[in-house]
Amino acid sequence: MPFLPTISTLFIVISAVLVAIGWRLIVKGKPKAHKKTMISAAISALAFFVIYVSRTIFIGNTSFGGPEDIEVYYTIFLIFHIILATTGAIFGVATLTLALKRKIRIHRKIGPVTSIIWFFSAATGVMVYLFLYIIYDGGTTTSMIKAILGS
Repeated sequence: MPFLPTISTLFIVISAVLVAIGWRLIVKGKPKAHKKTMISAAISALAFFVIYVSRTIFIGNTSFGGPEDIEVYYTIFLIFHIILATTGAIFGVATLTLALKRKIRIHRKIGPVTSIIWFFSAATGVMVYLFLYIIYDGGTTTSMIKAILGS
């Protein structure tokens, strides 16, 4: 198992688990525990993002190394995951900001939507990880810096 992709995927899984716990806490009427848990979920997601971006810039992204006849399906799945992850991140920042600004009425409306998007984003992210590193051998890896500088 590759070290950085495994660690970053672990952070996303932790983030999703914490969001589920946070959702349960608010349903049980424990707003302080909910807040701490959701902030922890956000920190875990941020740790994923920092590792992912750093790896993308300095080491690179791994291309699909599986059979060519399913590569198009993987690519469609990857695009779906990227859209979910981007949407989830935007909603996550907005939901967290609303909570911290005490705009709880709006936070309550978009929080569940954000959570569901985040769960699907995390699940599809784990699937991408499995396709790239566990089920199939990864393809080539090129860093953004090498791609830009032609090194």
